[in-house]
Amino acid sequence: MHIPISLHRLRTGRKLIFSSVLLLLCCLLGCKGTPQNSSNPKSTDDLQQIKDSGELTVLTLYSSTSYFIYRGEDMGFQYELSQQFAKSLGVKLKVKVAKNSRELIQKLLAGEGDLIAYTLPITNRLKDSLVYCGEEVITHQVIIQRQSERGIKLLKDVTELIGKDVYVKPGKHYERLVNLDKELGGGIRIHRVTNDSITAEDLIMQVSQGIIPYTVADNDIARLNKTYYPNLNTELAISFDQRASWAVRKDCPKLAEAANLWHKENMTSPDYTASMKRYFENSKSITHSPILSLKEGKISHYDALFKKYASEIDWDWRLLASLAYTESNFDTTAVSWAGAKGLMQLMPSTARAMGVPPGKEQNPEESVKAATKYIAATAKSFDHLPEEERINFVLASYNSGIGHVLDAMALAEKYGKNKNVWRDNVETFILLKSEEEYFTDPVCKNGYFRGRETYNFVRDIIARFELYKKKIKG
Repeated sequence: MHIPISLHRLRTGRKLIFSSVLLLLCCLLGCKGTPQNSSNPKSTDDLQQIKDSGELTVLTLYSSTSYFIYRGEDMGFQYELSQQFAKSLGVKLKVKVAKNSRELIQKLLAGEGDLIAYTLPITNRLKDSLVYCGEEVITHQVIIQRQSERGIKLLKDVTELIGKDVYVKPGKHYERLVNLDKELGGGIRIHRVTNDSITAEDLIMQVSQGIIPYTVADNDIARLNKTYYPNLNTELAISFDQRASWAVRKDCPKLAEAANLWHKENMTSPDYTASMKRYFENSKSITHSPILSLKEGKISHYDALFKKYASEIDWDWRLLASLAYTESNFDTTAVSWAGAKGLMQLMPSTARAMGVPPGKEQNPEESVKAATKYIAATAKSFDHLPEEERINFVLASYNSGIGHVLDAMALAEKYGKNKNVWRDNVETFILLKSEEEYFTDPVCKNGYFRGRETYNFVRDIIARFELYKKKIKG
C-alpha cells in the first residue's frame, strides 16, 4: 500500500518524539522506578537517585522475625536493620509488604521497591536479575525439643528420630520430615496437625510444656521462640543449609555496594547489637511471683493510685491492679523487650500521646493516669458491647494494639463466629493471626501477629481479678 510521503514523515516524527520522551523518563526514574529491563540501566547513579528522593522503599514479608505491628508500633528484626540502613543513607524508610517470596521478587523487578529486606534464599536461578547483598545468613530447619531432663535424652543426631513422635503443620516442615524418614529407611512417627486452631507456634509452646515431645521450625523462628521458652533446645538441624540475604535489582549495583559496606561496618554497632538481642536473646517474659502480699487487704504499694484512676473509667480498681501485675509485676522500673516502660508498660509513643512528660514514663502515677486515658480512648471503639465483653476487648487491645483485635473480629465474622464475643470466638482468631492463611486474608489490615500472648493475657488478667475479688474488699 502506498503511503503519502508527508504522512510517512509525520508518523516517523511522532515515533522519534515518543522514543525521546520514553528515554528521558527512564533516565529520570533511575533505580527507584526502573523495572528490570531498562534500556540503559547504568545511565544514572542508582544510589544517588534514592538519596535525592529522600526515601528508601523496602519490600518485606510479615513474620515474627522480619516485620510486624505490635501495640501500634512497627517492629521486627529486618525492619530495624532497614531503619538503620536508611538512616546511614540519610533518607526515610518506607515499607511495603508482599504476600510471599515470589511476590517480593515480582514487586522488586517491577520497580515497586528498592530493596528486599528479608532473608531471601540465594539461588543461581535469580542471579541474572538480582544482586544479593547485606548480611548473608544461613537458614535451615531444626528439631524443637526440651533441654535434657531426667529420663529424657537430648537428641543429637537425626538417626535418633527413629521411633520418635514429631508433630508438624502441613507444609515444608512436614515435607522435609517425610523426605528425611525415607532417607533413614522409615521409622519416624510423623503427626500431621491439621487442626486450624493449633498454630505452628502453639506446637513450639506445647514442646516447652511437655505436651508433645518434638516439632520442627526454621532456625531463626526457633531462636526467637527460645526467648519465650528458655527450656527449649534448637540445635539439631534436619535440613541442608540455605544461604539467604537481602536483594536489589541488577541495575542497582551502588545500592548493593552500600548495603554490603553498611553491614560490614555496623554488624558490631550498638544499634545492630541491640536489635539482635531484642529479638533473639532477651527474654520476652516477666518473672512473676505468686500473688503479692495481701496483708491488711492490700494488693500492692500502688493500690491508692489504682483506686483513684479506676473510678475515672468505671473499672473495679482490682481489675486495674490485675492489669498492672500482668504487665510489670508492680515493678516501676520494668522495660519490656519491645521498649514498653513503667508500671503499666506503655509504649513510648502511647505515653507521649497520653500526656506523659518526657522522662516520666517510670513515674507510677503518670503511668497509671496515662494507662486509664488510653483505656478510656480504646473503650469507645467497643461502646456497643456489654460491659463484661467490652473489658475483654479493651484488655486484648491494650496488649496487642486495637488493629489486631479488629482484624480478629473481622475473621470471626467471616468464619461464622460471633465478632462481639471474646471467649471462644474472637480470641480464637487472634491466635490464628500467626498463621499465613489468616493474616494474609483480605479482611486483615495489620498482618502477622503472635496472638498467643494476647490470648493468655486476657485470660490471666480476668482470672487474677476474680481471685482478687475473693481476697480483697472492693
